This record gives sequence, structure tokens and C-alpha cells, in this order.
Amino acid sequence: MASIMFYLLSLILLTATLLCIFQRNPVHAVLYLVLGFFSLAIMFYLLGAPLVAAWEVIVYAGAIMVLFLFIIMMLGLAPQDRPEGPGWQRWLPFVILMAAVLACTLVIIALDPAATAQGEPYSLGPQDFGEALFGKYALAVQVVSFQLLFAAVGAYNLGRIQRGKGKP
Repeated sequence: MASIMFYLLSLILLTATLLCIFQRNPVHAVLYLVLGFFSLAIMFYLLGAPLVAAWEVIVYAGAIMVLFLFIIMMLGLAPQDRPEGPGWQRWLPFVILMAAVLACTLVIIALDPAATAQGEPYSLGPQDFGEALFGKYALAVQVVSFQLLFAAVGAYNLGRIQRGKGKP
């Protein structure tokens, strides 16, 4: 069952990514990319890496996509042309893919072998997590924090109005 879910999620990921690439509306492209990130997170969970799955949702589907939306709105990017037809036809692929991801998530939750396992589950306390994050992986944390700082400075420089010119 897990291999079927993996291949189904792979198909969803590829479809969402292709729809993201060929989408003319940048906001719709970001939504398809978020959907792809959610399916990738579920795939990580299926592969036995729940922490990586959680980071995928928090960092990529959360923070990075908010940054992308901020840049899209700040630069005033608009769709290239107005799509024809009712709105439900434009949203139908997204709704179908999102329903498939939700169905996969519910199946994984229902069939989770860890929920019925007899034995003590592995747990990591906040102190152990902090010691690992700021001890063993301190350099990686600092590199990521500098990347976020550079992104914030770049977004500030793109968004500020140049003095005397009146335009961004």
C-alpha cells in the first residue's frame, strides 16, 4: 500500500509542478507549487522521515511561498491574459490534485502502523533537539539564518522607493 501511495503522490507532484511551470497567473503557479510541496512532504513521511516532512511544510510550503507571494505582489506581476470560461474550470485541476493529496493523507493516517505499534515510541525532548541544532549543526543553522537575512535585505532594496525618482 505504501508503494502505491508513493507512486500516486509522485504523479501528483509531477502534475502540480508541470502546472506550476505552464501557469500564466503567478499566484496560481505558487498555489500549484505549494501543492507539490505538500505531496513531497507526505512522500518524505512515507519514507520514514517525519521531521523532514514537517520542515518541508513549515519552511518551503510556509515561509518560502509567503516570500514568493510577497515578491509577486510587490512587483505587481499580473497574468499575461484573461482566461476564458467560468472560474471553476480554471480551479478544477487544483481542486482535483488537492483532493488526491487529502485522500492520500487520510489513508496514511488511517493505516499508520506506528499508531498501533506496541512498544515505546521514540521521542526527542526540546533540550536534546536544541543541543543538536545549536551544537552539532550550528554552522548549518547560521548559514540558513544568513540566507534569510540576505533575502530580507534584498526584498527591502527591491521594495524601497529611490529618493528623487519616485519609483521603486
